[in-house]
Amino acid sequence: MTTTTTAGAPETTDRATTTAPAPTADTGRRRVAARVRILLWLLLVMALALAAVAMTTRSFLLRDVDHRINRLLTQETGEFANFEERGGDPRTGRPFTDADRLLTVFLERQYPDADEELIGLVGRAGTGPRQIRQPHDLPVALPLHEDPAARARIFGSPDSSGVLDRPQGEIRWAKVTVAQPGRAPDAAFVVAFHPEREQARVNSVFRTLLVISGVALLLTVGIAWAVAGRILKPVRVVRAAAAQLTEQDLTRRIPVHGHDDIAALAETFNGMLDRLERAFAAQREFVDDAGHELRTPITIVRGHLEVMGDDPAEREETVRLVTDELDRMSRIVEDLLLLAKAERPDFVAPEPFQVAELTADVYVKARTLGDRDWRLDGVADLEAELDPQRITQAMVQLAQNAVQHTTPGQTIRIGSRTDGPDLELYVADSGPGVQPQDAEVIFERFRRGTARRGARGSGAGLGLSIVKAIAEGHRGRVRLHGTPGGGATFALVLNAPRDPEGDPT
Repeated sequence: MTTTTTAGAPETTDRATTTAPAPTADTGRRRVAARVRILLWLLLVMALALAAVAMTTRSFLLRDVDHRINRLLTQETGEFANFEERGGDPRTGRPFTDADRLLTVFLERQYPDADEELIGLVGRAGTGPRQIRQPHDLPVALPLHEDPAARARIFGSPDSSGVLDRPQGEIRWAKVTVAQPGRAPDAAFVVAFHPEREQARVNSVFRTLLVISGVALLLTVGIAWAVAGRILKPVRVVRAAAAQLTEQDLTRRIPVHGHDDIAALAETFNGMLDRLERAFAAQREFVDDAGHELRTPITIVRGHLEVMGDDPAEREETVRLVTDELDRMSRIVEDLLLLAKAERPDFVAPEPFQVAELTADVYVKARTLGDRDWRLDGVADLEAELDPQRITQAMVQLAQNAVQHTTPGQTIRIGSRTDGPDLELYVADSGPGVQPQDAEVIFERFRRGTARRGARGSGAGLGLSIVKAIAEGHRGRVRLHGTPGGGATFALVLNAPRDPEGDPT
C-alpha cells in the first residue's frame, strides 16, 4: 500500500534582536542579549515539540484510516463469501449455479459507503470483464466503474487485495473470485475504496494543528518575552550598577526582592560590593598611613642635610642621624612589601616540623634581643604542619615587642602548648599590659598602643600586623590576654594538622 501525501511544513524564521553593537576585544562579534537567547531556545524547542505533535497526530490518523479501510474490505468480502456459500437463489430456492445471478442478487441487497464501490465482474480477463453494479455516485475524479483498464488489472490480478495507484487517485481493493465446479474463475466480487476524502480530512486536521501550533507559538513567544524580561530585570540592574561603579563611588547597592536565584545573585553582588568598598577603604587608609610614615623620615633627612655645616663632628652626627632614618625607612618598606606578599597564596609554605624544636630555636634567638629574664616555658612535643620561618618571624616580632615594653631584668616567657584542637605558641611579658581600648587596634597597620604600654620604639606600627598576617596565613589567629601578675601575653593560635608524639611538657 502506497500513500502519497503532500503537506507543507511551516518554516519558522527566528528574528533575534541584538543589543547595541559591542564588539569584544578578542572576537569582534556582537553580543546577543540573554533575554533573546532564552527566547530563541524556547522558540526552537516549542517549534520542534509542536511539529512533532502534529506529525505524530497525522501519522496516527492515517493509520486509523488504513485500519478502517482494511476492516471494511475484510467485512465486505467476508459477507460475500458467506453469501456465496450459504445463500440461495430467491427464484428457485436452491444454491446459485450462475455467477452472474449470484453477483446480481448480492449487490441488490448491499448499501455501499460514500467512498466505496461494490462491483461484480464477469468474463475472461483476456477479453475484458463485464461489470455488475448498483447506481452509486462517487465524489472522485474517476470511479472504478468508469475505468475499464483498472477493472481489467484488478480482475486479472492473482492477489485477493491490493492498492491500485492511478493518476486520478488511489484505490484500495479486495476481491473474491467465483469459480464454477471444474472451471477456471470467470467472475469476481470486487470491493473498491477511494481514500482521497479520508486522507483529505486527515490533512485538514494536520493543517489545523499547524495553525493552532503557530498561534500557540506566537502566544508563547509573547509571554516568554515578558516573563524573561521580568526575571532578568535584576540582572540588568546588576549590569547597570557594575557599569556605574568607580573607585571613588562603591556605595551603590541593588535592591533584593524575593528568595529565588536572581535574588541570591543580587545579594552576592551586594556582598561583593561590600568587600570591594572595605578593600578600597583599607587600601586608601594604608596608602595614606604609609605616605605619612615615610614623609616624616624624609623630612628629617632633608632638614638635617639642609642645615649641615662644615664642622666634621657636626657632619658625622648628621650622617649618623640620616643613616638611622634611612634604616627606619628601609624597615618600613620591607614591612610593607611583606604585608603585600601576605595576600598571595604562597605566603606560607607549611611542612611537617617539630614544635618543641621550633620553640627552643625561637627562645635562643630571642635572648639576644635585650637584657631580660628570658625563660623557656612549656614546650609542646608534637609534629605540626606549619611554616617554621614565618612562625619564627612572628614569634621574634612578639619577643621584640615584649622587649620594647619591658625594662631590663623583667621576665619574658616563651613557650608552646595545645588547647584542644589548636596549637598555641606564645610570648608572655611582665610589662604594663595592654589597655582594653588598645586591644582591638594594635593589630591594625600603623597603629600603636598608648603611652601606658611603655615608651614607643622606633617601629612604624607594622610588627603586630605582620604577626596577624602570618597567623591568618596558617588559618589561625592572634590572641591577646593578660599575664598573671601583670603584663601581656600574645599567642599564635594555629589550626595546624599535627601528629602527637607525646604529651606537652
